[in-house]
Amino acid sequence: MSKSNGKTGGIVIKKYANRRLYDTSTSQYVTLDYLRDLVKKGTDFQVVDAKSGDDLTRGVLAQIIFEEESRGANLLPVDFLRQLIGFYGDSLQSVVPGYLQMSMNSFSQQQEEFRDKMTEAMSSPQATVAMIEEQTRRNMELFGQTMRMFTPFPAGAGEAPEGSARSETAAESKPEDLSALREELDGLRAKMDQLLDKK
Repeated sequence: MSKSNGKTGGIVIKKYANRRLYDTSTSQYVTLDYLRDLVKKGTDFQVVDAKSGDDLTRGVLAQIIFEEESRGANLLPVDFLRQLIGFYGDSLQSVVPGYLQMSMNSFSQQQEEFRDKMTEAMSSPQATVAMIEEQTRRNMELFGQTMRMFTPFPAGAGEAPEGSARSETAAESKPEDLSALREELDGLRAKMDQLLDKK
């Protein structure tokens, strides 16, 4: 058990068969709300099965998210959840965690800038559209970086003609993606204009 604690450098929470959680650093039983507050404070912890020592952290964090969602704090859109479920067992399943991690890291690093832009967006529909376009562009860049991480042949390896053909295909698909995004944004603009006209 001490091995686990030393490895994570955080608090060890033991989970018992009766579902009770025990914080070994304070020697007291705790709740999911207590663990949620630890996450918000940036305190690292690991949840382990009290009997077997198995790591249960992922399941407990998912349970905290479920609790928050059931209280009405709807952070995860239904379409996103459906897409995420669809990736289980898919050939891209191994790519998804890295992409989501990179996206969240990027979002966290830029959260102050994002808050300022949100405040500005509340006063101007044009600013809202610009913000959506910028975030979409960043997400596409992140996805491209993630895909490059999982490409079996790094750039420069293998024969040049195949590498060139691959880059040409990627370059050809980009304008199509951008036009689809532009159409989507035009639709959003039209809806926003309608909403503003009603006011």
